[in-house]
Formats: sequence, C-alpha cells, structure tokens
Amino acid sequence: MEGGSRHRRNPALVRPNAAKRHLQQQQLEADFNDKKVIASTYFSIGAFLLLACLMVSLLILPLVLPPLPPPPSLLLWLPVCLLVLLVVLAFMPTDVRSMASSYL
Repeated sequence: MEGGSRHRRNPALVRPNAAKRHLQQQQLEADFNDKKVIASTYFSIGAFLLLACLMVSLLILPLVLPPLPPPPSLLLWLPVCLLVLLVVLAFMPTDVRSMASSYL
C-alpha cells in the first residue's frame, strides 16, 4: 500500500443508490407529466375559444364602434366615493376583543 489506503467500492453498495436515483428520476418524470396534463386541461377548448373571442372583441370593437358620449358627472363620483370608503375602512381601528375567533 502506497501513501494512503484506497478501498474499492463494493458494487453491491453502489447499486442501491443507483436504483434509488433511478426511482427518484422516474418519480420526477411522472410528476412533470402530471403537471403537464393538469396544465393542458386547465382550460377546456370551449373556455379557450371564449377567451380568444373576448380578446379579439376587445381589440377590434373599439376600432369599429363610434366613440361614446361621456357618462353623467354624478356617475363619475362613484369610483371616488368607493375609494374613500375603502381608505376609511382600511384605517378604522377594530376592537380585537369583540371579534369572535378561537385563536386569540
């Protein structure tokens, strides 16, 4: 023996790791194929056609239809009022003790 002792690996010990790696690779491929199947069936053909028609109509109709008159001025205040209401609700203090929850 020169320098340090070298040991040959026992082929019986290498095999389970290779078999385990092969099983893990097969599992990863199966998971990838399952995800691909799920992704391909996420939208049915009908839903895809509906989305395509909606996209085409959103692209073509503004070019074809005449411009619309502006909405009434009272209607323009609706989004402003909704925004103000949401801001007030967001910063309104809440009484945590009165909330019915089991984790507090």
